[in-house]
Amino acid sequence: MDVVELLPRLHLLRFPVGQAYLWRDGDDLTLIDTGPAGFAAAISACAKGGLRRIVLTHFHEDHAGGAGELAALTGAEVLAHHLDAPVVRGEVPGPSPVFEDWERPLYAEAARHLPADGYQRPSRVTELSDGDALDFGGGARVVHVPGHTDGSVALHLPEHGVLFTGDTIAASPVDVGVIPGVFNLDRSRVLAACHRLAALDADVACFGHGAPMVGRAGAALREMADTYGARG
Repeated sequence: MDVVELLPRLHLLRFPVGQAYLWRDGDDLTLIDTGPAGFAAAISACAKGGLRRIVLTHFHEDHAGGAGELAALTGAEVLAHHLDAPVVRGEVPGPSPVFEDWERPLYAEAARHLPADGYQRPSRVTELSDGDALDFGGGARVVHVPGHTDGSVALHLPEHGVLFTGDTIAASPVDVGVIPGVFNLDRSRVLAACHRLAALDADVACFGHGAPMVGRAGAALREMADTYGARG
């Protein structure tokens, strides 16, 4: 696990597949996504005993796979949108993405880095809805952005100009820039969600995959939403 400081209160945690973000309010820390299973001890050490909550942007294993293990280790509360929470708890299977042909080899490569024998599920998940306010970052707002999964959410910290997009938006690893996320249930809904997130005009955008944008992120997100929205 690599740890990268983005802002004095914000760190990126990078895993072999997927990434997470750690936000600090004094001695209290909030983790946005967990990465895959197997990194709970490393994340706990990074949080130094201050982890209070884990907010999951969606149920996919590269973002929620460590939630059960980490909650058991730290006692942190796990939160997810009410449509994805039953999948996070393991009560129902999650629907598979509707792949475009070019996405299949990318998905196979990502899956190669995930544990083959499953992962621990959190026993309790606090369920979220669109517009909920959370007690971190000066009042984080839950933004329901269905499309990648039915219960995908973004988190917006208006006081700090920070937006956590989950997998609704990504930064391309091949210099294409900011793009809509891949491996979606419904690409048309993802494109609509991209417009909603772009309208928030965040200064910092933290993606589920790819390098975050620190500074002037809003303009890049609007350009992306307009470009891909026109195509869609």
